[in-house]
Amino acid sequence: MFFYLAFIAQASLGGLIAITQLNGALANPLRVGVVTDIAKGLGIDIGAAALFAFLYYRENKIKNAQMAKLSRVENLSNLKLRVDERKIITVSEFRGLARLVILAGPSSFIKEAFELSETFTEQLIERGVLAVPFCTNGNTPSFEFDETEETKELTKKRRRLWQLVPDLTPEWSEYLSLQLDGHVRGSGVAYPPWNAFVAQLPLVKGMWSGLLDGMDGRVL
Repeated sequence: MFFYLAFIAQASLGGLIAITQLNGALANPLRVGVVTDIAKGLGIDIGAAALFAFLYYRENKIKNAQMAKLSRVENLSNLKLRVDERKIITVSEFRGLARLVILAGPSSFIKEAFELSETFTEQLIERGVLAVPFCTNGNTPSFEFDETEETKELTKKRRRLWQLVPDLTPEWSEYLSLQLDGHVRGSGVAYPPWNAFVAQLPLVKGMWSGLLDGMDGRVL
């Protein structure tokens, strides 16, 4: 971008010089023969200045978009989550440990998403997915877990999947899904695609855990 500005300045200076020379040539009948050459040089300078101005504008627009994205990710990473009555941690502390799926909507939406996730509980836990329910209407839903002996292990995993609660809720406002490295994987207006998470996200166990995260397809 520095060089773009330098080229714009150079072309603009050349254009000003060419305009001065062109005025002098037009005023002097003896220099009429060089008017065409001066005009060509002026055209080249104007074209060069316009080209580098466009490239600078495009590069600056891309930079601003990247900065906005980084700022959004940074703000998201600073949001706080309550694990239990005594422990509160930030989103960034889950980096490398879990993939957070943040759901925002009324309590009815959260409860429906909770029920839809039941079939995929074990697979989601194996892939490091943790749900973060954020109720936009202020009514925290009550999750009902099966407490029978036959489903004891599944219930334990479901409680783990849905154990996180947003702290300082006014700072939470979007439904987002994070990659294991902390980057935003995708966003949308719908129930979370639990089946797509199970199909596309790699397991978090083993030596390849998290290595290819972000290269494992897109959840739509």
